[in-house]
Amino acid sequence: MTNNTAQTTMSTAPATAPDTGAHTPEAADTIRDARSRIDDLDGRIIGLVQERMAVSAVIQRERIASGGRRVNLSREMEILAHYRNQLGRPGTALAMTLLELSRGRV
Repeated sequence: MTNNTAQTTMSTAPATAPDTGAHTPEAADTIRDARSRIDDLDGRIIGLVQERMAVSAVIQRERIASGGRRVNLSREMEILAHYRNQLGRPGTALAMTLLELSRGRV
């Protein structure tokens, strides 16, 4: 009887959707939909980062052409503070990454 019980338990255990980790079809569908939304958001975020990089290049080019420095540290501190205030400590790391992408390492 022990073997029959073990087989019954195994056959009634919920199947998982390997690509989502969900234990029900409904949860798997919700996860797939949410992941699709995240993929769309990531595409938009990447596009915005690329746009930010292009705008930053214009600013740097004009600043250097007018005899200024490539980087304006006080402006960068404002950006860091803004991201930190909005997103907490991880926001600072995100802002640093954006600044690095936009100006390269100083």
